[in-house]
Amino acid sequence: MAVRGGAPLPLGPHRLAEAPQAHLCSVGGPVRVARLDLSDQGSIAAFVTTWNDPLDILINNAGVAAVPEARTQEGWELHFATNHLGHFALATGLHSALAAAGRARVVSLSSNAHLQAPMVFDDIGFLRRPYDRMLAYGESKTATALFAVEAHRRWSGDGISVNAANPGSVITNLGRHLTDEDMAHLPAYDYTTPEQGAATSVLLATWPKLDGVGGRYFEYCDEALPFTPDKPTQGVAAHALDPEAAARLWQVSLDMLAAAGR
Repeated sequence: MAVRGGAPLPLGPHRLAEAPQAHLCSVGGPVRVARLDLSDQGSIAAFVTTWNDPLDILINNAGVAAVPEARTQEGWELHFATNHLGHFALATGLHSALAAAGRARVVSLSSNAHLQAPMVFDDIGFLRRPYDRMLAYGESKTATALFAVEAHRRWSGDGISVNAANPGSVITNLGRHLTDEDMAHLPAYDYTTPEQGAATSVLLATWPKLDGVGGRYFEYCDEALPFTPDKPTQGVAAHALDPEAAARLWQVSLDMLAAAGR
């Protein structure tokens, strides 16, 4: 998250203690660190309530991947609850702050895991299907791409541009739940550094030529081409840019939050 003249940094409860003062000061402006747990709707609501400034940039970057089956207190499957619903609640809760900035950018982190994982609206929570942690992650990343499509459609008139970014295959602790067997079944990814992985998000958040551009999916610092089988780890699947699915997901998300009292 960023505002002109400063850089507020919401961190998860475990990362809060890991943020060294020297690193935080390196951003070159005032820093505000806040606790935010995207799997906890109460934590999100508390964070949104205390936000009082215009917001120029929101990068929905946090997430979980390939975790064993787990559910939130609402009963929501953890990947969907954290990667999509958490960011959905955060972004919609901060809409007025984004609109107040004039020309705000929202970046929604997706993944090439979306390629084989269209939304299954009849069983988002894996209540009737056998739980598959890789598929659950992939579907949540289809959801984050669809969020960008519908959010831009709804918010572009408020001066808010929303795009999805695939950071590529980056070696971080996001993959800590992957086993050697999981890794053996993954495609032959070209792994990149965290800095390289962040480049597409930074481009979408800051490049002046992208003013007003939204509802698109980017990777490797460029708009992604449609997926083709000869490049199994690249491109964007049609189901991740489907405007009807995006509108449906938005309503489903609103209904889920409302049913939970949010």
